This record gives sequence, C-alpha cells and structure tokens, in this order.
Amino acid sequence: MSNNQLRSSQIVTTFGPGAMVDLPDASVIVAGLDHWAFNRIAIPIVHEPRLEAKLKKLLQVPELSLRTPPPANDQHTGFEPYISAWRFPEWFMVQKTETVNGYRRRRLVHLDKLDGGKYRDIDRQKYPVVPVRFVRACRRGHVGDIDWIAFVHGSHLGCPRDLWIEERGTSGDLSEVRIACDCGKERPLTQAARLELRALGSCNGSRPWLGARTREACGEANRLLIRSASNAYFPQIMSVISIPDSHSPIDAIVRELWGDFLSDVESLQDLQRCKKKPTPASRLDGLDDNEIMKSIARVRGGSDENDIPVKEVEFLALSEAREELGNDAPDGDFFARAMRQQDWEAPHMESIDRIVLVHRLREVSAQIGFTRFEAAGPDIEGELSIQVERATLALDSPWLPALENRGEGIFIKFKNEYIDRWIRREAVSNRGRVLLEGFKIWRDDHQGSNRDFPGLAYFLLHSFSHLLLAAISLECGYPASSLRERVYAFRGDYGVLIYTGSSDSEGTLGGLILAGREIRRHVQRALEMGMLCSNDPVCAFHLPTRHDPQQLLGSACHGCLLISETSCEQRNEFLDRALVIPTMEQTGTEFFSGV
Repeated sequence: MSNNQLRSSQIVTTFGPGAMVDLPDASVIVAGLDHWAFNRIAIPIVHEPRLEAKLKKLLQVPELSLRTPPPANDQHTGFEPYISAWRFPEWFMVQKTETVNGYRRRRLVHLDKLDGGKYRDIDRQKYPVVPVRFVRACRRGHVGDIDWIAFVHGSHLGCPRDLWIEERGTSGDLSEVRIACDCGKERPLTQAARLELRALGSCNGSRPWLGARTREACGEANRLLIRSASNAYFPQIMSVISIPDSHSPIDAIVRELWGDFLSDVESLQDLQRCKKKPTPASRLDGLDDNEIMKSIARVRGGSDENDIPVKEVEFLALSEAREELGNDAPDGDFFARAMRQQDWEAPHMESIDRIVLVHRLREVSAQIGFTRFEAAGPDIEGELSIQVERATLALDSPWLPALENRGEGIFIKFKNEYIDRWIRREAVSNRGRVLLEGFKIWRDDHQGSNRDFPGLAYFLLHSFSHLLLAAISLECGYPASSLRERVYAFRGDYGVLIYTGSSDSEGTLGGLILAGREIRRHVQRALEMGMLCSNDPVCAFHLPTRHDPQQLLGSACHGCLLISETSCEQRNEFLDRALVIPTMEQTGTEFFSGV
C-alpha cells in the first residue's frame, strides 16, 4: 500500500466520510461524497434492487444508486480518481519536550503558527509537530477543534500567552494530563470529560467533512473525544445477501390482470373460474395455482418482497433450497443446496431441521451515514431504524458508497418446536430475567440508544454461532477473522448462516463447503469446546447484573465466545454459553445436553 491509500472495503466499513484518519504524512478527516472524484465514463455501480429499494424508503428519496469507492490509478496517467480529505485537527503538539517542576510538557500550537509544517521556536530552530489527539464532538456526529484558550481560562476572552500540555505521569491517562497557560492558568483534562460541567461549551454544529460553511444548528453539550478511539466513528451499514426475486414475474402478471379479473379472487375455486376467461387463461398458463394465490395476497396487501425484512427474505430462500443432486453445477450469484439428512444426522443434531450448503452467495453492503459515541446498527431482522439521528455523508448526492463480496457458506436451520419448548422451561425463563436486567442496566447508561432486547432465542443462536465459527475456522482454510455470521431468530424462524466473502475469488475457495459436509463433527467439537473456558470458574459464574462493564454478556469472555468484531453482527454482545451447553455453574439452561 502506498502512502495515503486505503483499501476500498475500509472506505465503506471503517474510514468513510466524517472519519478521522492518521495517514503517514498527516491527520485528516475524510471528505463527504460531494468531494469524491470519479471517472464519469466508467462509474463503478453496484446493482442490488432489494437493497436500493430499502434505502430509498429509509432515506425518503426518489432515486438512489450504489457505487464502489473510486479505485486508485496506479499508472498515474489520464484521469486519477481520488477521495478528498482535509487536514484535521488544526491544533498540534510541538515535538520538543521541556521539564518544569518535574513534569514533562510540550507546547500546544495552532496551525496558524506553523512555518512549512513545523514550529519555529525562540531558538530559531524548527521542530516537527503532531496533531493533538483530543477533539470535541457531539452525539449528532458534529466534530471540531477544542477551543483550548477558552477551556483553560474559563471564558472566550483571548489570552496571547503560550499553551502547554503537561503530562504528570507515564500512563497517558486523562487524570495525568493538564492544559496550562504561561499566564498561570491551568486545568485538568478530566474536567473536559465530565459532561455535566460543559467545560467544552455547546456544539456549534460544525461538519468539517462536508466543507466550509456547512454548519447546522445544534446546541448539544460538547464531549471530549480521542480521535483514534473506537467510539469516534460508527459507520451505519446495511447489508443484504442477493436473493433471486422469485415473486416479481408472477406479481407483475397479477397486477396486470388485477383491475378486470383477479381483484375478486378469494379462493382456488374463484381462480379456476377466472382462468376460464381467455385473457387470464393465456397470461396465467403454466403458473402454479398456489403461487398465484400467494401473489394475489401480496398484491392485495399492497406489499412485495421489498417490504419484507432483510433477513426474512434470506431465511426463506435458504430454507427452501432444494436437495442437492449429483449433476448440480453452481452458477449465478446465489446457489444453495440442502444436504440429505442421512449425511448429517446424529443424536446431538436432533434439534436441527436442515443443513444447506451455500456454494455461491453475494453480499452487498452500503453505508448510509454514521454516528459517534454510540453505534446504531441493524436490528436482529437486518433492518435499520428510521428514528436514528445519523450524520449525513453528503450535502447533496444521489448515491451511496457500497461494497460487494462473493463467497460461500453453511446454513443451519433449527426445528422451531425444540427452541419454543426450551424457552418455556423455568430455568431458562429465570436466566432470561437475569439477562434482561443486565440489558436494562446497559440502557440506563446509554440513553438514546435504539437497541432492543433481542430475546432468549437470539442469545442461544448467537452463542452457538460463535462456538461453531471458532470450531470451523480450525480446518476450513479461512482465518477466523474472515468468517462472518447472520443469525435468524424472529417470528418462530430459527437458523444460523456462517459464511465468508471477499471482493475477489478468495471467498469462494470451497473450504466452507467441505466443512459443511462434516458439519455434525464440527457441531460436536464446538459444543465440547464451549463446555469449559480457560477463564472458568470466573466466566461460568459471571452475571451481567453485578457491578461489571459487560452488562450484555452472560457466561462469555475472550476465552470462549468472543471473536473478531468484524465477524460478529452484534459487536460481541448478547452472548451466553450457559444457554447452549452445560457449564461449571450447572444452571440447567442448556439447549444441547448429553454431548
């Protein structure tokens, strides 16, 4: 990777518009979409009708397209696409350390005082500078430089004396950092982190990623933000797996015949009478009557496949995959075949209904905005909330940055009656109340969050998914960080998809398909691995209601369930292995027993 270049996937998932990035030569903020330069002759467009329809409805716009970030031109000839970025922040620390009263301190200077990117001190020498790591931001995504002069002096009355950052320790903790002025005023940085003090003032609505003069009204209390912290930027991403639209052709015919023929059809008998007429007979010839009735119900309800939640469409397609045949040849963007039951059944697989090998899949992800301090991702059905106040990616842009990955996967569908019966057990209900109490504690600490308690079925399948993903990664040939999950736990539908994907052919090497053919062995090993954690008994007896920062976890830690956050759809939250298998605590809440 050459200087000042990022991978396309990073632009969509990590460093999109509004993100602060430390490049080799500068600290910048990635510009909004209005300032990205594309080759208009060959615009890289990603087509995914279902995702486009979802996003148009969410953003309430009539037209919308998806594009990949502009690829770099390594030849340096002709048009060179690029993504703009602007210097941010504008305050710097001089790389010259002085010692006063036993404390180390460095000068804090503004961009205006630099000479050729360096600071000229009173000794006439030039010293390099580094961007200050502290900025101000608010929950609406606005960000800007801290007014250090006002912070130290408690007012906006300018003081011409020099500012310093004093480090009164070696840990870098905020309690050891003070901002001091040569006039004698000083203030600990911990006061900037205390929201009730409003030490950083009120937000002025600055949006430097969108360009100059793009402020909007705000007034929220500014918060201290470390530029490189994990809570500085949360891209809001929606992703779908491309599923062939099996309904549109029939729905189009039904809509065509609706006004004159099909609007009064209520039963199969009505349909048979209608098909005796010449026009319906010719247009509906060869179509299954049951599929026509389903289409009539969809049209009458005013909905189509685009109104169905993202994961529900995927679950239906995976559940309806036909059994594999010897002469099947994978083709298209989506190709899934169910394994014969005799090839995977075992006593510990009794609760599983189907195993589907997904030879080919295509996942399209698009970023629609971002948040700071608190993530606002999709819910357990894959849908984004329309109530979330997200920061915009552009002032006026009819497109969104997107990424498409191709890969393969394994889908495991569970028998709904087994999970429904398990949820009704008294021990499980008691465990559910404990986990719900932990979630309520978390919500009290995260006011304004749009997250809901996902339910015990989700906790179970999410925890099982992590155990299985870790077990499969040992043999499938893909690193664990490249595997991902989609958990389906809603309205009586239960399943888990373990898949991988990349922008090239590396996501379709066949390793997961081979692992899927040995799925009963991988499931057994996953369950055995989860019974004992290297952090037991502490992990096994952990409860989220105790004074603990992990209010969304039951029996779960880095020794058993926590995996790479790029693999997890809930950022390693809502996990509890006590719901999956017996642990040292012997809660009696396990779904799988006798492994």
